[in-house]
Amino acid sequence: MPHLESPLLSRNHYYFLFSLLGMVCLAGLFVPLMDNDSAHHANIALHMYLTGDYVNLVDNGADYLDKPHLHFWLSALSYKIFGVTGFAYKFPSFLFSILGVCSVFRLGKLLYTAETGRLAALILASSFSFMLANNDVRMDAIITATIAFSSWQLAELILKNNWRNVIGAALGLALGFSTKGMIAVFIPALAAIFFLLNRRQWTRLFTIRLAVLVLLFFLFISPVLYCYYLQFNLHPEKIIRGRDHINGVKFILLNQGYERFSGGMGSALKNDYFFFIHSFLWSFAPWSLLALAALFSKLKNIRKDHTEWFSAATFLALLLIVSFSGFKLPHYLNISFPFAALFTAAYFLNNSNHSNRFFTLQLVLSLFLLVAVAVLNFWAFPVQHYLVMAGLVFCLSLYIYFIKSTLLGAAQKTIGLSVASMILCFFLLNSNFYPKLLEYQGGRVLAKQTRGTVDPGSVYFWKENISASYNFYTATIRKEWSDSVMNLPGKKWLAYYPSYNKEVGNSGLRFGKTFRVKDFEITRLDLKFINPSTRESQCSEMILSEILPAPRDDETKPGPNH
Repeated sequence: MPHLESPLLSRNHYYFLFSLLGMVCLAGLFVPLMDNDSAHHANIALHMYLTGDYVNLVDNGADYLDKPHLHFWLSALSYKIFGVTGFAYKFPSFLFSILGVCSVFRLGKLLYTAETGRLAALILASSFSFMLANNDVRMDAIITATIAFSSWQLAELILKNNWRNVIGAALGLALGFSTKGMIAVFIPALAAIFFLLNRRQWTRLFTIRLAVLVLLFFLFISPVLYCYYLQFNLHPEKIIRGRDHINGVKFILLNQGYERFSGGMGSALKNDYFFFIHSFLWSFAPWSLLALAALFSKLKNIRKDHTEWFSAATFLALLLIVSFSGFKLPHYLNISFPFAALFTAAYFLNNSNHSNRFFTLQLVLSLFLLVAVAVLNFWAFPVQHYLVMAGLVFCLSLYIYFIKSTLLGAAQKTIGLSVASMILCFFLLNSNFYPKLLEYQGGRVLAKQTRGTVDPGSVYFWKENISASYNFYTATIRKEWSDSVMNLPGKKWLAYYPSYNKEVGNSGLRFGKTFRVKDFEITRLDLKFINPSTRESQCSEMILSEILPAPRDDETKPGPNH
């Protein structure tokens, strides 16, 4: 397969762009946690850290079945090193992201050339959702990295039949499984099958190395299986989603993937069969249209192309799985990115005669992206800090350089401006937009406002009221209110939301000092909230009130708004 004879970009350009991408992603590690899966998962790890119980997964006092232990173990270990901070929670995922980028480079180098590997790694590192996964941290960064690493190790094992790749593949598959279950094993295994078909090397399936790989995999995942056995198999009385006699080992090995695919865990997007397409367009930005063109070209020429089609086949298989799955979320697409980056890089390098068209396409897409970011950072949440403005000037200059430079060809400028647009985008998101947006997330603001004034150990939440960010930023385990709490000594506080005012008022409790902070579900943004003139009207509150001792018979009982 023909390639450009000279490197697309110099090593200095690659080092420079990777360094800047790393810096803006590092800035995201200091953005506070959001009250979605990020703070939720952070609190499961916090329970481990505070109680010393690393066997049982506990979520707000209830057994947590859905995902394995590795992400929580890594976060808890990071708390021990760095303290209970958002940075500590996110840092392990950042390290895995680096592993994922390096793995895609090695896979591209193995199958094509070092230049293809470098470009594929750069495409992956600068894709929107991959960068976002280092700010809004769930399990996506870890599982994407382990899938990339496992796929590289399996491909190298097939080509070179080396024992070190047996160990590497088993470890990568085990790390992925220990993060999110069998999906992290299924995808690399499927990729390996396609690769064997591609290379016509079926005899590699029937070797002692495969048997050893399987044995090592089960050895490496045995700590997770044992923990599931202890938490669920030995406790048939535990009830999860209305069922008892939970076989935890069977669930994580078999049932978990089936329940998600069938929609057994619930999803409003169950019947959106075009979910993958429209979500991929923004999640893999600014490379998504190039990726779709590359995919079309790969399918069109699949019989002529005898070098590599397993990445496109794996990507398409993922398309079908996600499209027909009963449980869909946008960040599930991240696991397809290593394969998309690989065939997109190969396509770009093979079609250097279309560089001018690629330049125009990427320029238009990047401008659309930057206009959207400008709206968020200059209208919705205006930049005010001079250091952010200075960084903005630098990033904008870099973007313009790659557009205007006479020292670079169209292909070099296309890659440069695409990456520079993402550097500029995430610099503004991580340094300005998200920090200001999170001022409207009541839990963290309340934790900050009451620090040194309220003992978080004496705070109780009204029934069904939850704020993961409050518990995380006070480093406490959520405690739910019950009447028996009144019998405990010391001062007590009640946290609740205004929608529960009537219930709280009817409880007969008396309240003293009260803190109120603005609150909005920031993971579900709408135009009225983004608009500064209507934002306040969209906000609710989070309330923390001191509970006074029970009144004497001759005293009145003021309600929660007293």
